[in-house]
Amino acid sequence: MDLRISLSADNNPLFTGYYKYLFFPKKNTLNDFLNQYSLSQPDFTVIQVGANDGITHDPIHKFIKRDQWRGVFLEPQPDIYKKYLHRIYQNSQGIKTIFAAIGHEDGYQTLYKIGFCDMRWATGLASFNLHNLKKAFKKGYVKANCNKHNITMPADPEAQITTKEIRIISPKTLMKGQQINKINLLQIDTEGYDYEVIKLFNIEKSQPKVIIYENEHLTTEQKKLCTQILTEN
Repeated sequence: MDLRISLSADNNPLFTGYYKYLFFPKKNTLNDFLNQYSLSQPDFTVIQVGANDGITHDPIHKFIKRDQWRGVFLEPQPDIYKKYLHRIYQNSQGIKTIFAAIGHEDGYQTLYKIGFCDMRWATGLASFNLHNLKKAFKKGYVKANCNKHNITMPADPEAQITTKEIRIISPKTLMKGQQINKINLLQIDTEGYDYEVIKLFNIEKSQPKVIIYENEHLTTEQKKLCTQILTEN
């Protein structure tokens, strides 16, 4: 992973060249769609909410680098932001990384996260939704990863899940401050907060052309309401 991050951060031609000349995504997959969509747009603007390290399990990173997208990437976890996300995009013209999360209004909000590990599987579980994080423990996902990586899980519940007050920025402030007038892609991965993010962006008005979000952690009712919003718009 460190090698991939270094190659990407340096905009190494080996990295971009691979995806430009040797990358052939399987038909009818998300990669296939993104590949065709990216190549069809001469001026591509993306907003990514919950960017994490910017590369691991990230469906859009290779296209951002290959096709020189413009856009804004938000990540509220300080260590992840400084060590990975900012580093990966600091030399990419047109890309702005912001140490914050999206919310209803500018301010601060409590983020729940794994308190004893900063590996990618753990940081990827950080969420505003405490219930979803607890569910990862109940389902055995956290224990399985601890066993896989030889990590001792603390017995104290307060050490298992910790909180951090993080900066919140509203979509209105974000788009005005970054002078974003169109959104080709709204990319969301916020561990159960995805439906809220879609509502926050008022898509009837902001009109993103494509939205990629995760519905795994949404309730049945949230999935239904989210589909309804997307269908109506």
